Amino acid sequence: MTEKPSTVEDLIQNPFGEQVSVTPLSEVSHDFPATQTEASPKKLIDTLDEQHQEQARALAKQIDEKNLQAIISYGAAAQKQLGEFSHQMLSHVQAKDTGEIGDILNDLMERLNETDPNDLVAENPGFFQKFFGKIKKSIYEMQAKYQEVGSQVDKIAIRLDHEKNGLLNDNLSLEQLYQRNKDFFDALNIYIAAGELKLAELQEKLIPEALEKARVTGDQMDVQVVNDLEQFLDRLEKRNHDLKLTRQMTIQQAPQIRLIQNTNQALAEKIQSSITTTIPLWKNQIAIAMTLLRQKDAVTAQRQVSETTNQLIQKNSEMLKISTIETARENERGIIDLETLQKTQKDLIETLEETLKIQQEGRARRRKAEVELTNMEEDLRQKLLVLSHKEKQLHQD
Repeated sequence: MTEKPSTVEDLIQNPFGEQVSVTPLSEVSHDFPATQTEASPKKLIDTLDEQHQEQARALAKQIDEKNLQAIISYGAAAQKQLGEFSHQMLSHVQAKDTGEIGDILNDLMERLNETDPNDLVAENPGFFQKFFGKIKKSIYEMQAKYQEVGSQVDKIAIRLDHEKNGLLNDNLSLEQLYQRNKDFFDALNIYIAAGELKLAELQEKLIPEALEKARVTGDQMDVQVVNDLEQFLDRLEKRNHDLKLTRQMTIQQAPQIRLIQNTNQALAEKIQSSITTTIPLWKNQIAIAMTLLRQKDAVTAQRQVSETTNQLIQKNSEMLKISTIETARENERGIIDLETLQKTQKDLIETLEETLKIQQEGRARRRKAEVELTNMEEDLRQKLLVLSHKEKQLHQD
């Protein structure tokens, strides 16, 4: 069973962009030296692994110095695929909008900012009013508020987790793009190495042999062969240079892909940190703060109860002291004060004296009145007698 060719082999399968017979690796000619002389600078083929070296030698064998038109399409298929790959990579990057992640993180910050830590400080002025007074913000109201915010944060966490998975999946796709880019890089190295081998063959063997033949024969056609080989050499050098420029694209794209992957990884780690650390830590701290707040509320209430109780005890003690002293003082007093008895006796004596005086005066007035009455009665009797006498005289006359 024949093994399916790798991507690199696919890219070098048709080096001239047309259907040509491909020399199997097992039939590669060993006319191209596997190593260079010590005096020669290290060439590209020396940096390739053994498999790619064999592929480069096989590809160099396919380069026909008699076919000038083939140089135009040498490596063109790989370049075209690389261009399509670059467009695909650009589309992939443009399709991935990390702005939504920023919006979600901003939404998370807005939800967290809705919770004012100062609300959880029991010593905050105005937080507690007087004992048994109305509480400005009850614990239950704040607990309901934090539960609502917590529910919104949980929904945001689900969205962030979805975005994180999207970033990780995106990195998997980018890894495939990276491997494809590496395949293009390896394929272009094989093309360039094969071109360098063919250039070396032209410079060291084919052109010198053609020059020697033209010098010996003096035939104009042999001279034209030399000229054609030199033209082929020049065009192959230019084509190899173009392939090196194309290879530079793959060299630049490799760190670009890694940079995107690293950015995605950093965002995914940041999101993971928010989901697994920041949000749970926020919830724990809120729970602890609410618990401490309730404890502080209980302590404050207990302190105020104690203060009220102490004040009540002090007032009761003062009232007890006053009451005891007054009771003792009253107990030590007689039923009637001496001063009261003295005044009463004085008033009684004065009353008796005044009464006797009044009685004496009354007795004297009565005696005088009796005399006056007697005199008045005698006077009246005398008057009546006179009048009676006068009346008799009138009747007699």
